[in-house]
Formats: sequence, structure tokens, C-alpha cells
Amino acid sequence: QVQLVESGGGLVQAGGSLRLSCAASGRTFSSYAMGWFRQAPGKEREFVAFINWSGWSKYYADSVKGRFTISRDNAKRTVYLQMNSLKFEDTAVYYCAAAVDDPGLSGSYYATHGGLFASWGQGTQVTVSS
Repeated sequence: QVQLVESGGGLVQAGGSLRLSCAASGRTFSSYAMGWFRQAPGKEREFVAFINWSGWSKYYADSVKGRFTISRDNAKRTVYLQMNSLKFEDTAVYYCAAAVDDPGLSGSYYATHGGLFASWGQGTQVTVSS
């Protein structure tokens, strides 16, 4: 397993931007597909974004498409989530998660099968003021 630590959360006004980072420990980071999920108070955890091991395959929730960008730097063992045009409804705790990369599975499959992600970070709070 890989250990994950998120950072970069905070308070931002609607329309603003934040970049979340997720630092991973372990030498096999480049073999993992990575995802970002979020959970708002009183709501279930939801998928946000996915990136495969190499970064060439990405998948986004409809609610963030065109506003959020997921990327990774395998040399730094870090995955990022650039969040632009933030909305009040983006307020949540954001979690990064790692899954064994399976080239036979699509990003949409990973998005709807959160159980594939075996390692999770502790989360970072994002609060968007309206």
C-alpha cells in the first residue's frame, strides 16, 4: 500500500482557485492510478477526478468538468487537483486515493467503483464562500 497526505485546502471566495496536492510515500507510486473524491457535510462521498499511472488517461465528474484539472508528477510522487471557478457547492473535504492501475479498466469504471481504491489520505477541507 501507499501512504497519502493531502494539502492545499482552505477558504476561497466563489470564482476563485485552489490547487490541492497529494504526496505519496513508497517507490511504486508510478504503478498506481489515482483519484480525487470529496464529501460534503451530510452527503455521501462522491468521485471527482481520475488519472491513470502515466497521466494520459483522465476522467472527471460532470460537476467539475471544465473547471478542475487532475495531473501527476511521478518523479515527485505527487498528484494534483487544480480547481478553478470554484462554486459554493464545491465545499467539501477532499480525499486522494490510490488504486492498482489496470489498463483494462476505464476511468469511468474507477469512478463508479470506489472500492478499487485501497489507500486513502486523511482529507483536506475546501470551503468556498458565496
